[in-house]
Amino acid sequence: MEKLAVFGGTPVFEKKIGYGHQYIDDADIQAVVNVLKSNYLTCGPKIEEVEKKLCEITGAKHAVLIANGTAALHAACFATGIGPGDEVITTPITFAASANCALYCGGKSVFADIDPDTYNIDPDSIEKHITDKTKAVVAVDFTGQAVDIKRIREICDRHGLIFIEDAAHSLGTKYDGKTVGSLADMTEFSFHPVKTCTAGEGGAITTDDDELYKKLVLFRTHGITRVQEWMDKEPEGGWYYQQIALGYNYRMTDMQAALLSSQLDKLDIFAVRRKELVRRYDEAFSRIPEIVVQKEIPESDTVRHLYILQFDLDMLKCGRREIYDALQAEGIGVNVHYIPVYSFPYYQKLGYEMGACPNAERLYERIVSIPLYYSLTNEQQDKVIEAVRKVIAYYRK
Repeated sequence: MEKLAVFGGTPVFEKKIGYGHQYIDDADIQAVVNVLKSNYLTCGPKIEEVEKKLCEITGAKHAVLIANGTAALHAACFATGIGPGDEVITTPITFAASANCALYCGGKSVFADIDPDTYNIDPDSIEKHITDKTKAVVAVDFTGQAVDIKRIREICDRHGLIFIEDAAHSLGTKYDGKTVGSLADMTEFSFHPVKTCTAGEGGAITTDDDELYKKLVLFRTHGITRVQEWMDKEPEGGWYYQQIALGYNYRMTDMQAALLSSQLDKLDIFAVRRKELVRRYDEAFSRIPEIVVQKEIPESDTVRHLYILQFDLDMLKCGRREIYDALQAEGIGVNVHYIPVYSFPYYQKLGYEMGACPNAERLYERIVSIPLYYSLTNEQQDKVIEAVRKVIAYYRK
């Protein structure tokens, strides 16, 4: 049996690769340079350009660019009217921002369990957690796979709830032939460097609702507007503006928007390559009995952000920690997505208890994320598969 690198053997990769990586080409660089040479570094024409592109991509009526995905979720909860006493249902298997956004507005996050096969929030669990205090659902397209939008939409409509789709992972994904971004009341996107398209940092919210759009725009810019229709009196002159709400400076710069605009032009080729990589992984890992491959609902035509390996620990003589350490030693910068949000010390101090979502907690104990990004070559992917096989063979019972 081949000696693992963690025990002094030769690693599969001489130079470590990460689980995610941005792809920047000359067109991206030139787009940013052009803005640096222009009159506007922020508050300029690139913002509207990208918002228009996002509407074209998603089919949404409105798009609002914002500083980052976390700020976008905060804005969505603000636009919903979340306040003290209100509850927002979300999943624990997500980045903390999906839950923190309710707390930012004085509300409370309520955690529904996940489907053990798809890893997305379980609509049945959502329904079980609805109370007279529930005001919204933040449903996360985990790894890029669309949530069960039809079921969640029906539940939200029946109970009078706002449906916020956290699509930080799912830019380009389609549900029942329709692109994610126009299917919920509001849809949030993230453009962090490990995502399918990047702005360095950045986020956006799309919506078809005119009133929600107004609130989102105001929240992004201090609650200040120069739009006459939104003011309560006639402008005093060309300089005039009003603050009509309490907002934040959550603007994106034109430099970031220029990068994002160029990246969005490559969304189709990014999507095709990610799907190819996922198919190759699925084929390889479906033949390893100790590995559970994430299942997908037929409605989701997924552009995957993450590729998750779940290990059947009953078939292995180790835990997830040993697998994680072994893969790191082989030169793969694996990660874990995610630690259940309510297990963090901050949430524990708020009174959240372990055991609330057993499917989520079980999944967390068994998963790692392996490399998935546009510039990952077939040769690199083959070596990732080789490393996984090597580790599994060593720890196999």
